[in-house]
Amino acid sequence: MELTLSASGQLLAVQLGVARRVPIGGRSVLTGMNKLPVQGKVPVLPLGLTGDEQADLSIHGGLEKAVYAYPAEHYPFWQAARRAEGLAEIDDSLPFGSFGENLTLQGVLENSLWAGDVLKFPDCELMVRIPREPCYKFNAAMGFARASKLMAQSGFCGMYLSVLTPGSLCAGDGFEVVHGRRSVSIAQLFAAKMSKHLR
Repeated sequence: MELTLSASGQLLAVQLGVARRVPIGGRSVLTGMNKLPVQGKVPVLPLGLTGDEQADLSIHGGLEKAVYAYPAEHYPFWQAARRAEGLAEIDDSLPFGSFGENLTLQGVLENSLWAGDVLKFPDCELMVRIPREPCYKFNAAMGFARASKLMAQSGFCGMYLSVLTPGSLCAGDGFEVVHGRRSVSIAQLFAAKMSKHLR
């Protein structure tokens, strides 16, 4: 089956982080969600971006979940959700990387990306794999207890990518989406996984 180009987008920001302990629910929890932006080219290897760490490799990381990407288009939704929870009075900022994503993308959403699609960057290729599932660490990062449920309801989950062709990435890179088999979208996979939580 011949692959075809479907869309294009832009990599707005690249974030890396090291796993560290933070207080969550009265206990010290190891998390790699705290990602900070980096400038310049970042090497991309089969297990992810050089310099990035995950805390729980049974949930994040590995060959199929080497890189986590999140659509920039969802940021206004979460800023509004935080304002509704009264958090804007404390801190109205929500910088790229706030969802623990390595890549903040513009131009693609969960319902436009399918498992097996390839994001073709100038110097590497990443394959779309599965959606991210929210957990209690996401609630802590967002600052309110309903955040995971809101992600499940909205479908704004982002997607895990595997490294098809190693190379490098840089904020500002453009990319093209190359169609894979197109049998199931990230939105459909996420909805199926979340259905039990929304009953």
